Amino acid sequence: MRTVLFVCTGNTCRSPMAEGIARHLQRTGKLPPDLFFASAGTSAYDGDPMADATRAILDELNVSSDGTAKRLSPEMIRRADLVLGMTRGHVGGARAIVGSDAAAAAKIQPLDPTGDIADPIGLGPEAYEAVKDRLFQLIPTRVKEMLPS
Repeated sequence: MRTVLFVCTGNTCRSPMAEGIARHLQRTGKLPPDLFFASAGTSAYDGDPMADATRAILDELNVSSDGTAKRLSPEMIRRADLVLGMTRGHVGGARAIVGSDAAAAAKIQPLDPTGDIADPIGLGPEAYEAVKDRLFQLIPTRVKEMLPS
């Protein structure tokens, strides 16, 4: 089983939404069955609750989640086959966490190769819906590009 790890700042909005959407895409046959999806945050506080708007989107998709934040660790990165950051800053932060470990750093890539995925926190449901739509566009393509079957 290969692991895809999504990374944002607090692991309460974008990365858990990406994890849930990836699980939904897998369940509907749009991603391979041999993948495990997880998420973490570069500055997360372990146990913080998921944003209500993210929870609502995952509930709509009928995707379960433990709903609590996890702080990104070097071990998480080393165990993953692919680490996808929501922004260039997350990519840089994750690479800093693994320091001189070139093999681990090489696994860390931006989810959107053309730009950052904006943080919806505090911006209302429309911002979360926009992130959801972008994640639905990006995840199948990037995962298949970066982890060919």
